[in-house]
Amino acid sequence: MFDIHSAFDQGSIEQDPAALKQAISGMYSIDETTLLEQLLPLATPTAGLMQETTRECADLVKAVRAREDAIHMIDALLLEYSLDTREGVLLMCLAEALMRIPDSATADALIRDKLTVADWKQHLKQSRSLLVNASTWGLLLTGKVIRLDAGIDDEPASVINRLVNRLSEPVVRQAMHQAMKIMGRQFVLGRTIGEALSNSTANREAGFTYSYDMLGEAALTGGDAEDYFAAYSRAIETVGRDSFPADRSPRPTISVKLSALHPRYEKTQYHRVMRELGERMLALVSLARKQDVGITIDAEEADRLEISLDLFEQLYRDPAVRGWGNLGLVVQAYSKRALPVLCWLAALARQQGDLIPVRLVKGAYWDSEIK
Repeated sequence: MFDIHSAFDQGSIEQDPAALKQAISGMYSIDETTLLEQLLPLATPTAGLMQETTRECADLVKAVRAREDAIHMIDALLLEYSLDTREGVLLMCLAEALMRIPDSATADALIRDKLTVADWKQHLKQSRSLLVNASTWGLLLTGKVIRLDAGIDDEPASVINRLVNRLSEPVVRQAMHQAMKIMGRQFVLGRTIGEALSNSTANREAGFTYSYDMLGEAALTGGDAEDYFAAYSRAIETVGRDSFPADRSPRPTISVKLSALHPRYEKTQYHRVMRELGERMLALVSLARKQDVGITIDAEEADRLEISLDLFEQLYRDPAVRGWGNLGLVVQAYSKRALPVLCWLAALARQQGDLIPVRLVKGAYWDSEIK
């Protein structure tokens, strides 16, 4: 069992990475109450730290809200349709999905399927933003249009619904595309890596940087994997040619989903994945090192963690990667295995002597917990 209290001791970092790695899998099924009893003392701030953190967070929120461009359409939409509501999640799913649908019939089917399950009425007049209320009415009408086939009555609202229905679903689709553009501007930088670089200039001028990834990364066939490999290669080369001054913003990196580069990225195909995907990833990493573009291996589903870590270690220890220090990993803090993963990475970096960039994210495991 992984010893939580010794995790921050210098001695744990100096341990053999192999020994630390063995403790990772055991944390997958650890009792949550037991784990929390060990973690809470480590996470309990002092009174002074809590006061300072609260003050700094409040100042940050005030500064953001004071900006003229901060409380605009997307912020108001997200305040009203929070991601902890069914409507908020539906909007985000639709925003991403509509961007990748090439034909009208499929887009109509998606809108019909998604918008009929949401209760938009509960959000009417709940937001201080006039635009959000207008958007809510539009979404409500859209939902009604699509539900008309289930039967209508002679109420005044039904007459309005019939009138709106004459506009047809293609018009609804166009309206939804406009609404989704609002969502997309906040979370999608561009349709191509070139657009993403161009649209990120303002934030990079302010000193921020990016790790670019792609929407919808999932290879179902070998052809899909080859297409994604080509897309990642182009993205690396494009970022490598970027001429933005390095002294004004750290160089952007590319995030890679391992599942996008192999159609059978699963434990049952372990040896095949380690060989075939390992070769493909090594080619990308070699290209990235040549172009001086950092690579971050993105997170996957919970049941793929071990194979992801094995592949990362295989790449990290490869002679083509040694001495680079720009092969990073995303770690999901929500996972009960997060702390042993971080300790393992620290020990691995100390043993080899190369930096391992880590992007710590909240992460989520809806599939494994609920589905």
